Amino acid sequence: MDSSKLDVLIIGAGPSGCVAAGYLQNQGLNIRVVEKSKFPRFVIGESLLPRCMEHFDEVGLLETLNKQEFEKKRGARFIKGDAVCHFDFADTFTEGWDWTWQVPRDHFDKTLTDALEERGVPISFETEVTHVSFNADGSSETTVLLENGNKEIIKANFIIDSSGHGRVLPRLLHLDAKPRITKQSSIFTHVADKNRPKGIEGTLITFDIVAEDTWLWVIPFSNGMCSIGYVGPTQYLNSFTGSPTERLQEMMQLSSHYYDRFKDCDYNFAPVTLHNIAKSVTQLFGKGYALTGNSAEFLDPVFSSGVTFATESGLRAAKLIAKETSGMTVDWQTEYADYIAKGVNVFGTYVEEWYTGNLQKIFFEGTGNPEIKRQICAVLAGYVWDETNPFVKNHDRLVKTLAKVIDLEGAGTK
Repeated sequence: MDSSKLDVLIIGAGPSGCVAAGYLQNQGLNIRVVEKSKFPRFVIGESLLPRCMEHFDEVGLLETLNKQEFEKKRGARFIKGDAVCHFDFADTFTEGWDWTWQVPRDHFDKTLTDALEERGVPISFETEVTHVSFNADGSSETTVLLENGNKEIIKANFIIDSSGHGRVLPRLLHLDAKPRITKQSSIFTHVADKNRPKGIEGTLITFDIVAEDTWLWVIPFSNGMCSIGYVGPTQYLNSFTGSPTERLQEMMQLSSHYYDRFKDCDYNFAPVTLHNIAKSVTQLFGKGYALTGNSAEFLDPVFSSGVTFATESGLRAAKLIAKETSGMTVDWQTEYADYIAKGVNVFGTYVEEWYTGNLQKIFFEGTGNPEIKRQICAVLAGYVWDETNPFVKNHDRLVKTLAKVIDLEGAGTK
């Protein structure tokens, strides 16, 4: 037996890779994490969902996160003109966590990696994967470029690709596929939130819909900063001219609710633009590897599902690897790919129906039924595998049906 060979190489030290590493270390496996960036580093994906709290708790990372006093997120607010729809995570159909966090990811992710390193997990920062070759048995040799310019070959029995938007294995193995949601882009920055209102209003994560397919996110942090960003059709975002700062400043005028709050705030960095933000792959696993988090699939930021899918898939993959390593048989298609696809398909429906206008109609005209609102809230909290919830089990038709009912009821009152 090759004593230098890892049980698992994890590519990427974001939440997905950290949750996977935390679980595998707890199981006594020989692991290593390689990360291209130097932490702390900026990354988007700052709004979490209650579901992922279970993952951090299970792998022993929750306590250290709690100590950071990140801004607590107890729900989500959607605004469209004068209409407001607020979902409270304490009032959901599925039993689970009733709050989570909204976080600056540089601080959040470094907290995770610091905790893992203190536990003895080896994490190699500024280490870029340049090539991967797989053997017939699924084991692999991964070539990495180190900070000092030298190369190293890492042998492992299994690879978890948690590389996020870096998408290492999808890129190297040509696994990219056409995403469900196309032609949406985003532009965003951080600001010192000097005009933040006192009390709850100043802490709320809000999605301000300025057009059916264009919306502003506002995510306040506990450190006094705030993340602001627009999502809209790529062609529309490209119609704004000038520097990135000038473009976002012009777009902020579209929000009657938030323009005054942010009009004289300096941007912490030049706004970043991500074009065609949705991503997908042809397969979630292969012999000797699994794709997790944004490396596998990214839908859209409107319901903040990114980090939750990252930690759900990272933990799921880690559990199956530990199971396989112990000699048990794992059906990766059923236990991993099909399972993850169920959750992605539920959220995918909600994102698609958001942009058709059906879900917006339900939010702003049809949430008078408290039980329906609780069921939808459970989806927005990340509990998209709970098939006792009709809005999970029948997601592909129920949203459309309810929107039609709202239309008929509206027609009947005229």
